[in-house]
Amino acid sequence: MRKLSLSKTIGLVTFLVVVWGISWPIYKIALAYTPPLLFAGMRTLLGGFLLAFLYIPKWKQIRWRENWQIYVLSSVFNVILFYGLQTVGLLYMPSGLFSVIVYLQPVLVGIFAWLWLGETMNALKIIGLIIGFLGVAAVSAGGLSGHIAIIGIVIALVTSLTWSIGTVYVKKVSHRVDSIWLVAFQCMIGGIVLTALGSSTEQWSDITWNVHYLIGLIFGIIFGISASWVVYFTLVNSGDASKVTSYTFLVPLISVLCGTLFLHEPFSVYLLIGLFLIAVSIYLVNRKSKPSLEQGKLKRKKIITPN
Repeated sequence: MRKLSLSKTIGLVTFLVVVWGISWPIYKIALAYTPPLLFAGMRTLLGGFLLAFLYIPKWKQIRWRENWQIYVLSSVFNVILFYGLQTVGLLYMPSGLFSVIVYLQPVLVGIFAWLWLGETMNALKIIGLIIGFLGVAAVSAGGLSGHIAIIGIVIALVTSLTWSIGTVYVKKVSHRVDSIWLVAFQCMIGGIVLTALGSSTEQWSDITWNVHYLIGLIFGIIFGISASWVVYFTLVNSGDASKVTSYTFLVPLISVLCGTLFLHEPFSVYLLIGLFLIAVSIYLVNRKSKPSLEQGKLKRKKIITPN
C-alpha cells in the first residue's frame, strides 16, 4: 500500500482519535439503557453490514476462498476477544485502571512490529512509548480507585495483547486482502458471535429504545465501528505501525476531556500532566533519528565516488 501524504495522514489521525475519544462518553450514556454484550454485538454486526452494503460493487475483491482465514483471525483478535474481554473486564475493575492497561497497546504494537514486521526500534522510540503509557496513566488517575480484582488486571492485559496482535497481523497480511472488506467481515463475524453471546447471557427486553440508546447505537455503527476501523487500518497499513498507534494515546485524554465538559466529571491536574506526557511521547516516537557518524561517512563516500 502506498504511503499517505502528510496532510491526509494528519486528517485521518485527527478523525480517528476524536471519534474514538468521544465514543467512550457516548457509549457510557447508552450503556445505561442496554446490556453491554448485546450493545457491542449489535453495533459491530450492523457496522459490518453497512460497510458490506456500501462496498457491494467491489464484491469480487472479497476472494473468500483465499482470504477467509484472514477474515476469521482478524475478527477473533480485533472484535470477539477485544470487545468481549473489554465488556467482561469492566465488571471486575474501575474503568480508569482498565483503560490504562488496555492502552499499553501502542507499546506492545511497537515491540511486535519490531519482531514480526522488521520495523525500526531505537531507544528514543522505546522511551517515547513508555512516556505515552505514563501519560495515559496520569489522565486516568481519577479512575484508579475502587475494588480491583486480579482477574480484572489479567483480562485487561489480555485485551491489550489481543488488540496489539490483531493490529500487527492485519498489517502483515495487508497486501493479500482488501482493507475495507477485511473490516466488513471482521465486524460481521465478530458481531454475530458477540450478539449470540449476549442473547444467551442477557435479555433483549432490557434494552430501552430511547434517544440516548439510539444515538449511541447509530454513532457506533457509522463512526465508532465502520469508519474508524477503516481509517485505523488504512493508517497502520500505510506507515510505521508503532508510530501510528502512538497517536492512540490521545484517545483516553479526549475521552476524559469530553467527560469533564459534557458529563460534568471532575477536572484534575493529572489531565494536564497526561497531556504533556502524551505530547512528548508522540514527538519522540515520530521523531526522525539523526544518522550516525558512520552512516554520514558512508553517504558522503557514495556521493563523491565516481560511477
